Amino acid sequence: MKNTLRFLSAAIVLTLFACGSSQELQERVPAQFGKVTYTYSSDGIQLEIPVVAIQDNRMSLDSVYFHGMKSGLVQDEEKPNRYVANFSVGSSDMVMSSDPAEEYGNKAPQKPEKSPFKINEDEAILVFTQDEQTKYYKLTGIVEKE
Repeated sequence: MKNTLRFLSAAIVLTLFACGSSQELQERVPAQFGKVTYTYSSDGIQLEIPVVAIQDNRMSLDSVYFHGMKSGLVQDEEKPNRYVANFSVGSSDMVMSSDPAEEYGNKAPQKPEKSPFKINEDEAILVFTQDEQTKYYKLTGIVEKE
């Protein structure tokens, strides 16, 4: 009887946690974004998210999923209304040698990390915190900056 009661209690707790952690995309966020762009460099991809308006007291931008990877967002020091995410895809000027000491300094490519939502090549998933909860918003129409 005790084992059955413990099992039922554990099942109820697990069910409550599973329901509470469901992920869904937000339709709106307490921010307005400009045209999101990305550029390729020898080190990887840099995604730029210009913020037109944001309610700092209500939300904070955390990270972003883009092109099969996840990276943290950093507020640009020179332009505080711009957030940047850097994705390392490996360097084209890597040193390959039989001597491991000569390869010191090579940057490893970033591990792929699947987005919690299906996205196209011109989309990204913005991860943000609002009211101490992690939420998701889809950025669309992302173009390569020339």
